[in-house]
Amino acid sequence: MADITTREPGRFALPTKNLPEPQVRDLPEPPNKAWKIIGPGMVGAGVGLASGEFILWPYIASQVGLVFLWGAVVGVIIQWFLNMEIERYTLATGETALTGFNRYWKHWGLFFAIMTYFANMWPGWATSSAAMLTYLFGAGDPRWIAIGILLVIGLILTFAPVVYVMLERLIFVKILAVTLLVVLALAFAIRSKTYGALGDAVTDPQFPVDQLGFALIMGAIAYAGAGGGQNLVQSNWIRDKGFGMGVHVPRLTSPITGEKEADPTANGYVFTTDEPNMARWKRWWKFANVEQASTFGAITILTIVFTSMLAHATLYGNPDVKNNISFLKIEGTTLQTLVGDWFGYLFWAVGAFSLFAAAAGIVDYTSRLSADMIKARYLRTSTVSESKLYFGLVWGLVAFGIIVLLAGLDQPLVLLVISACTAGTMMFFYSFLLWWMNSRALPKAIRITPVRAAVMLFSFLAFGFLAVFTIIDQIQKNF
Repeated sequence: MADITTREPGRFALPTKNLPEPQVRDLPEPPNKAWKIIGPGMVGAGVGLASGEFILWPYIASQVGLVFLWGAVVGVIIQWFLNMEIERYTLATGETALTGFNRYWKHWGLFFAIMTYFANMWPGWATSSAAMLTYLFGAGDPRWIAIGILLVIGLILTFAPVVYVMLERLIFVKILAVTLLVVLALAFAIRSKTYGALGDAVTDPQFPVDQLGFALIMGAIAYAGAGGGQNLVQSNWIRDKGFGMGVHVPRLTSPITGEKEADPTANGYVFTTDEPNMARWKRWWKFANVEQASTFGAITILTIVFTSMLAHATLYGNPDVKNNISFLKIEGTTLQTLVGDWFGYLFWAVGAFSLFAAAAGIVDYTSRLSADMIKARYLRTSTVSESKLYFGLVWGLVAFGIIVLLAGLDQPLVLLVISACTAGTMMFFYSFLLWWMNSRALPKAIRITPVRAAVMLFSFLAFGFLAVFTIIDQIQKNF
């Protein structure tokens, strides 16, 4: 089949050397009640409210105060732009960003799937949740609890009739729990010295690489919000929610309890840039931007700020805080002293549930990305469905996590920094690819704009810089 190379202003130009030519259909109408399709940004924020918000950024606040919070804000803003370029392609074509990358080089999807698996096969979220449970109940072996958590996650994802719907509900409960913790912390735990430090962070921001090291800084910025493969999976989540041309693509369902799915090997979809379709595109694009900003962006920034403030109020200047997960135990016991026993227990309970929900989301999106890529690129003519691939990958990830834990690699903070640095390296690569694809494959009227292209370039350079200096830093420390 010929490669589509024409770049006329009003036409799509999706390469067809590696994948079939897309079908032409009209862009569907956005729903009249937009609140009905709010969700993917909330899921992205909720899954992302994990290592960065409960571990990496609070740990940073315990060591250097709030002077580096600007890094979290920059990280979230960059990720909002990344998410919107990922969504731009899927809104317009119904294909995921990984499938779009595959149109330019047939193994880009495999590269990112491997990177995502490497980032997330270290069960730092499950072990963090397990550690919080031992603080809550005062007993238990975190390793075996973490193994139990991984098995429960595998069962939940296997038996959910529509996986995205289950995940959305789980994340909604998590966000409510975190909101309750934040409100109570503002009322009872955060004192005037912390508010003063927040003001100093605005007027005197710093880049504390000497105290923290490049690895932790890179990991914290990359995991300020989503990071790595989680940004890429926005494509899959908005398709399952029925955004734009994604409405033509079947949802991921359980092969055990879900409804029969449509043919998952259908080509992508494009639309003619006539006046009715462009009017619908403008409404879809406006809604997608607002949905991401008001859910993913706002929830993530507020949560990082408040969890960092809580850590500052309880841990800053404490010499007992070490570079491991035990600082969360100190934080909880300090809250018990400052406010009451109930608040320390609430802190550990909300933290354990939040990290459990994050672990479920991470297993989901890691397997979802890989299943979509394998089916779309390598098994298009196979009778094996994308759903069956997905569940095989879910249990493979669960099994590997258990092996890692049984092998004794169970220090959550170390595992999370490894994951976060890998995620940052991924973002270096796909920042460039998103600019390349969205400035070439799409009609002129819906291509990436110069301002957004500049942000992609900044992301490419920033994560490239951090990746190189992290490698140099680790070589100097270990050799």
